Amino acid sequence: MTNVAIKRALLSVSDKGGLVELGKALAARGVELVSTGGTAKALREAGLDVRDVSDLTGFPEMMDGRVKTLHPMVHGGLLAVRDNAEHAAAMDAHGIGAIDLVVVNLYPFEATVMRGASRDEIIENIDIGGPSMVRSAAKNHQFVTIVTDPADYDTLLGELEGSNGSTSLDFRRKMAAKAFSATAAYDSMISQWFAFADQQQLFPDMLAINGKAPVELRYGENPHQKAALYTPAGPHAHGIAQARQLQGKELSYNNYNDADAALELCAEFAGGAPAVVIVKHANPCGVAQAATLIDAWNDALQCDSVSAFGGIVAVNTELDAETAAAICEIFTEVVIAPSVSDGAREAFARKKNLRLLVTGDLPDPRRAGLTVKPITGGLLVQTRDNGAISEADLKVVTKREPTSRELKDCLFAWTVARHVKSNAIVYARNGATAGIGAGQMNRRDSSRIAAMKAAEAAETYGWSESRTVGSAVASDAFFPFADGLLAAAEAGATAIIQPGGSIRDDEVIAAADEAGLAMVFTGMRHFRH
Repeated sequence: MTNVAIKRALLSVSDKGGLVELGKALAARGVELVSTGGTAKALREAGLDVRDVSDLTGFPEMMDGRVKTLHPMVHGGLLAVRDNAEHAAAMDAHGIGAIDLVVVNLYPFEATVMRGASRDEIIENIDIGGPSMVRSAAKNHQFVTIVTDPADYDTLLGELEGSNGSTSLDFRRKMAAKAFSATAAYDSMISQWFAFADQQQLFPDMLAINGKAPVELRYGENPHQKAALYTPAGPHAHGIAQARQLQGKELSYNNYNDADAALELCAEFAGGAPAVVIVKHANPCGVAQAATLIDAWNDALQCDSVSAFGGIVAVNTELDAETAAAICEIFTEVVIAPSVSDGAREAFARKKNLRLLVTGDLPDPRRAGLTVKPITGGLLVQTRDNGAISEADLKVVTKREPTSRELKDCLFAWTVARHVKSNAIVYARNGATAGIGAGQMNRRDSSRIAAMKAAEAAETYGWSESRTVGSAVASDAFFPFADGLLAAAEAGATAIIQPGGSIRDDEVIAAADEAGLAMVFTGMRHFRH
């Protein structure tokens, strides 16, 4: 069977948007309307004839509405294989009428959770009858049409208009697939609430990664790869995926990945002095805080202006016209800001391909949650690296204590190093990165690369000396040997911040003392692979 005429429809929805219009359109086609509770009431108030489910089943709605559609008169009408003689005979014997169309959306479980309802109210908003009808109708899509999304009402009516009051098998298959996705997402929300919120489990028995409305991207990391963006089903998510794009080309897979890295680091400076983060290939290549945003931009750019070409820029405060104009002087892929002034928008309008994203409030860098990474045959899951340290957490391990300025630079460098791929070395001076070494197989090479980048910047901008002179150096993990520390000292660093914990800590501390360095231990490492 291909086309199925719609003669009887069962409607039971929590979201009443578009319901009356749909009911009127179906009634105009002579479709019998069967409904429940509030849905039936809304349809009757619109002047439509509606048959109660209780009339169909012979049983009243009972137990506060918990039991109303869980009945053979409903599910027999949904599940019967109509060209099966035994099924047809059973329908005749028991007076079961076929139901051709089911329009259902489910109790607002997630919205109930998000508004902070009590546990009892949350439990009451676990829909039972709705998902049962959805699954029955979707399973029997050979004969039954299921619609779970109000956004599909117009598509349904168009299908009926184009097929003389019937639906095609292709349409029913498409709607069935969407229906099973809806119930899967619904159940996953419930299971995750029970696991995380109700039972306080860190790693639940089943990890449901609940995403909705995939946006297909042009391609993945490379043109031969396919990619899509999924966003969480709830309104609580806040990050790069929820940013509003004001202009520019569509974001690519790499744009999203790099923009996320930039936003995560920029969020570390939320509420502080104006800050600019420049990211390339998910690694920061320049970070600075200053009295004004334009000063922060200049300082961040001068750390590594070569890598900044084609990079991603994030700022922690409203983007002004002067800074926007300066950003436009180099090729930039994406700019991210909490808000953008009219003057800044005018400046960017001349760069039509530049993607401009507005986030509103920055995400909380200390938020809890899990990160997930696929590996061959499985998923690696861990809690977010939201660890933070303060000046009070630092342990001075050298003879010389850091000055107040060195201490401030140490903490700044440490903040940036958390977001640099391991092995990570970050030089910082006066609230700006002076050199960044990322992703090397040993820490000494990261130190040397960062110093080399700083030397190139000094030559480019005609400085009398590299900004690494008098700088603080952060290492995301301990120095296993003194060579990485000595490389930093050779570049002119005067203070070191690192986790400590190596079996050669005494050797490294002795080397720092001999070089006249101040060094502090954090007791916390920040590998980023």
